[in-house]
Amino acid sequence: MANESRPCPCDIGDRFDYGGRGQEVQVGHIKAYVCKPSASTDKAVIVIHDIFGWQLPNTRYIADMLTTNGYIAICPDFFVGQEAWKPSNDWASFNDWVKTRDAGKIDKEVDVVLEYLKDQCGAEKIGVIGFCWGGAAVQHLMLKNPHLKTGVSLYGVISRFEDKHSLLHPTFFIFGEKDNIIPLEQVTLLEQKLKQNCKVDYEVKIYPGQTHGFVHRKREDINPQDKPFIEEGRKDMINWLNKYI
Repeated sequence: MANESRPCPCDIGDRFDYGGRGQEVQVGHIKAYVCKPSASTDKAVIVIHDIFGWQLPNTRYIADMLTTNGYIAICPDFFVGQEAWKPSNDWASFNDWVKTRDAGKIDKEVDVVLEYLKDQCGAEKIGVIGFCWGGAAVQHLMLKNPHLKTGVSLYGVISRFEDKHSLLHPTFFIFGEKDNIIPLEQVTLLEQKLKQNCKVDYEVKIYPGQTHGFVHRKREDINPQDKPFIEEGRKDMINWLNKYI
């Protein structure tokens, strides 16, 4: 980790005051937040939360944004009932905490969600996005799940899958230039490895001056200098999904 005393900077930014337009449902053995567009569609996106869990208003805000762009959006509880991280928790305990929540061991839950999207929502074309912990989970899924069309990893922790780069599906990687947990050297190495090993379309983009979590953890008005990059990151995410779903 870049900083052992603060091993994850996901507390940077704001907790949005946002209630959500969707509803909570039971999907197999897990709960999930689901939001659907007004017009019927066969396109869906699985939203994978960060360490603050599936009920974080920020994540639901992004899920609803996907819905306004024509997608069924679902944000499942990939911690499967275990408590999400709280800003008041002792960061010295973070590494032990996260070991019990492995971003590379969510396949059972993803299978249940895919079945729900197909059987209950009529979804045929499904992608995935994820933030931080969820961004690492996206990379895991892009390496092995044949049922997904594409993925967007937003500041996913590269070190989690640093030796695996043979992606099955087109994947977009979003990083902030000033991210304390993901040094630019790691991003450069990721690009090199993808160029050597990846047979599908991919893009790695670094947003100037941005810190960890900027796409979903910063309000658009938090800083005039940040606003265009927050909006650009969200637009790029939507455009990538539109291209491959």
